Amino acid sequence: MSGSWPLSKRRNALLERGAIFSRVRAFFQEKGYLEVETPFRIPAPAPEANIDAIACAGWFLQTSPELCMKRMLAAGYRRIFQICRCWREGERGVRHLSEFTMLEWYRAGVDYLFLMEETEALVCAVAARPRIRYRGLDIDLATPFERITVAEAFRLYAGSTVTEALDAGLFDELMVERIEPRLGVVRPTFIYDYPPCCAALSRLKRGDATVAERFELYIGGLEIANAFSELTDAAEQRSRFEAAAAERAALGKPPYPVAEKFLAALAGMPESAGIALGLDRLVMVLLDAESIDEVVAFTTEEL
Repeated sequence: MSGSWPLSKRRNALLERGAIFSRVRAFFQEKGYLEVETPFRIPAPAPEANIDAIACAGWFLQTSPELCMKRMLAAGYRRIFQICRCWREGERGVRHLSEFTMLEWYRAGVDYLFLMEETEALVCAVAARPRIRYRGLDIDLATPFERITVAEAFRLYAGSTVTEALDAGLFDELMVERIEPRLGVVRPTFIYDYPPCCAALSRLKRGDATVAERFELYIGGLEIANAFSELTDAAEQRSRFEAAAAERAALGKPPYPVAEKFLAALAGMPESAGIALGLDRLVMVLLDAESIDEVVAFTTEEL
């Protein structure tokens, strides 16, 4: 029985987790989204310097279903969502698992500002209460959630401009040490308009190419979601992939094949927005869990 004790003591958390997942599905079904499934094992993940895919039988376990879901958008699917397993090499800690559950959804004809409102509605529907307690914080879920630009956050909390932080190579360090702990502590916070070097797969802002149409959602200092107005320019996306591949090479990381079928599909992709939300982390917040281990059935170490 001793070996089963960690699993047994999570019974209530797993019951709550199941109810949360049911509310997530109900939310999207009521809004006319189609639930989809895409393959877990893919030939070419998006190259990112700070995210490493796990090799599997000559291909890779997905770090996100993003590329396949965007190909579905290009094929004419207008509203899609997916709850799925994702894998990232070397990610382990009280807030990280190398195998975890992601919620992603994509919607044609909208941008990241619309997606902020839809994300607010989802969080409120899933929480099913006006306030939550997390890590000693009393967090108000009344909408609208707080919104702050990356530039404003650096001025307020880091004592630096974004340009100064980037020039000094301190952008990520200041985000983690000074800014993130201040986000979402009174109410959930969207931090948005990232510098172009952090654009990833998002488009640059129309009328202001100094920032990208990207946001992240924080609750209680914990990053919950990452979202974009999607980039649909295949040439620009290829250029960004090449830059990311070069950065990986400079770090001594293995290369990935180029996701050619994804790049080819971008020509037919409509204007749209998409978001990746860590469901394990959202459950953590809603259940006021100290560790991500408390809200999953098994950790890697228990297998």
